[in-house]
Amino acid sequence: MRWTVAQLAQKFGLEAAGDADTVIDGVCALQPGRAGALTFLADPRYAAQLETTTAAAVLLSARDRSRFAGPALIAKDPALAFARVAELFDSSREFTAGVHAAATVAAGARLGAGVGIGPHAVVEEGVEIGDGSWIGPGCVIRRDARIGAHSRLEANIYVGERCELGSRTSVLAGAVIGSRGFGLARAPDGWIEVPQLGKVVIGDDVEIGANTCIDRGALDDTVIENGVKLDNMVQIAHNCRIGAHTAIAACVGMAGSTTIGQRCMIAGACGIGGHLKIADDVVILGFTMVTKSLTKPGVYGSGLPVLPARDWRKQVARVHRLKRLEERIEQVEAALQLKSAHGKQEGEEEHG
Repeated sequence: MRWTVAQLAQKFGLEAAGDADTVIDGVCALQPGRAGALTFLADPRYAAQLETTTAAAVLLSARDRSRFAGPALIAKDPALAFARVAELFDSSREFTAGVHAAATVAAGARLGAGVGIGPHAVVEEGVEIGDGSWIGPGCVIRRDARIGAHSRLEANIYVGERCELGSRTSVLAGAVIGSRGFGLARAPDGWIEVPQLGKVVIGDDVEIGANTCIDRGALDDTVIENGVKLDNMVQIAHNCRIGAHTAIAACVGMAGSTTIGQRCMIAGACGIGGHLKIADDVVILGFTMVTKSLTKPGVYGSGLPVLPARDWRKQVARVHRLKRLEERIEQVEAALQLKSAHGKQEGEEEHG
């Protein structure tokens, strides 16, 4: 596919500068660049690379235009504009409509126009798949599941019975949607499985990363709202709810019945306890352990930043000594009849 700078400007509402007839046949990094390709500059720290890039044109801000003499596209947010332009050159999502001879599709399944089913995929009775969707090799879509229009399931993905995926859902290889939730009741001789009778409901424009697992609800449903972005290897337990446009990075584990608000950002390897509520617009830093609800927007963290091993061992040793230090301080306060850190004298009751 080939576009001129002028055509790209018109399509995406950008400003063209320089030779607007320059032909673009793809995208590339700023360095070294590539002849015929479009690159972008979003961080002014890399502006010096404009002098040596071999890209045919650069997408940048008005602030940086004077630093590049060649053809350019000017945007308020160059990174966002570049992401939209780059979609034009992404051929990885192309597929041929139709059911592969090695696939198994039940007679009662309903496939929309332009649906593609890859080899060794299994589509059970009662399944509905919307127009223009792709079900990749080895996927299993259980009975009565629904998949919205223009969705893409890459390969080896499991979608449990009655689960619902909205339009334009993107699921990477190995994801499991609607597996049995981890519901157990303790009995005298071990554990008994509690039936998981809910399902998973996923909104529109959701992305689900490779090997991510989303458990079906126990009674009510597990819900992923519109625009949510889940990275690889995320675990979402039964009856969780994730608010619209929240992004969750890799290796986050979320226990059951927790609600995450809208527009949150949760960094990698966080652990989130069950039955908690996290407000809208919360940012949680990597390796944070969330054990209580976060009721106000803001940035939260709990993991210790990396240190040289020797300094880290000293820091851990200090933490282990805190209880002994606290006891000694209390003894001194009692001897001097001072108020404690809680604002009470020895023997006073604490109120509130």
